[in-house]
Amino acid sequence: MGAKVGFFVFLTLFALCSSFPLERNYAPCKHLVLFFHDIIYNGRNALNATSAIVAAPEGANLTKLANLFHFGNLVVFDDPVTLDNNLHSEPVGRAQGFYIYDSKNTFSACLGFTFVLNNTHHEGTITLAGADPTLKKTRDISVTGGTGDFFMHRGIATIMTDAFEGDVYFRLRVEIKFYECW
Repeated sequence: MGAKVGFFVFLTLFALCSSFPLERNYAPCKHLVLFFHDIIYNGRNALNATSAIVAAPEGANLTKLANLFHFGNLVVFDDPVTLDNNLHSEPVGRAQGFYIYDSKNTFSACLGFTFVLNNTHHEGTITLAGADPTLKKTRDISVTGGTGDFFMHRGIATIMTDAFEGDVYFRLRVEIKFYECW
């Protein structure tokens, strides 16, 4: 009998606790804006290139993006990161990772990269991943974690193509809002 009463009390308390949701604060605990500059290797710019096609559809050229929305190209990059939109500004770190053009119907990529920051403003890494439907003005991807100043941080990064020059250069503005900060 005592076990039944204890179980009933437990269920009652559980039901009461679960019926009052916890209040959540959705204001960002940290905010950061970074720019990264991607210069893709095209066979003539080896000294300046910061990214390269490492895999392409059968018969494709590794110095030129594939036709038809670049489908099947895998690009790795090690791009300079700045606090403003000037490629020649002092870098605050590097953006290192990859993007895979993954659609036959539109410009879209799967992104996976890490900001490696090592300067007087910030030290540590921020890891990001997600889909990048390139033709949209702004795109959101997940901030999945970090180290150093960004230890265990999570949030959302809003990406905007700030500039591009054909298939050789583009600059992304990345506004990062952290919602979990330790």
